[in-house]
Amino acid sequence: MVVPAHDEQDLIDGCLDALAVAVAHPGLAGVPVDVLVVTDSCADATAARCQARGVRTLAVSERNVGRARAAGFAALLAGAPNGGASGCWLATTDADSRVAPDWLAAQVRLARRGADATFGVVDVEDWSGCPPMTPDRFAAGYAGTAPDQPGPHPHVHGATMGVRADAYLRVGGMPALAVGEDHELARRLTAVGDLRVVRTTAVRVTTSARLVSRVRGGFADYLRALTDEPATT
Repeated sequence: MVVPAHDEQDLIDGCLDALAVAVAHPGLAGVPVDVLVVTDSCADATAARCQARGVRTLAVSERNVGRARAAGFAALLAGAPNGGASGCWLATTDADSRVAPDWLAAQVRLARRGADATFGVVDVEDWSGCPPMTPDRFAAGYAGTAPDQPGPHPHVHGATMGVRADAYLRVGGMPALAVGEDHELARRLTAVGDLRVVRTTAVRVTTSARLVSRVRGGFADYLRALTDEPATT
């Protein structure tokens, strides 16, 4: 699995803590998992923090999350048996996110049931940096994604998605986009009629509610737009 990161020294530890729990989930017994953090143009201690934990890193200079994810997946596939296309599941999250304990196990379970790709949902735990109206506005637009509501749902997040390697390669891999690479990958996969794309609330991460975006049009910009939109009466 791949984690793209650009100057995330303050949040990468929480991300890796959560991934360690997810990798140790009993539902993954016998399933080998390789975690790779792609450090994209990092000038801070992100790589050092990963390496101190024994987590492998790959340094790139793209300033482009789509290319960073693609580089990570290419590296994992290159190191997998038979080129990795057979029997390999590619998962990805973001460095400012913490995956649920069963995040990987849920994806493997769905893959075993025939899923070619999974797109999960995000939870925001700490709204302290946002104006009071933002959580309610987010919840209004994110209705139907509680854990007891199995989906499907309309959302796509690079922080919580996975895809079978052969399906990934079939649609041309990760789009080389600085923003929206997740949506474009979902579009490509869905356009192939015989691929099973599962949009599920069972695959969850808790993500940052920061309002300073690393890329224009990212999740932080979405939250800031909610903050700035006029109240309805």
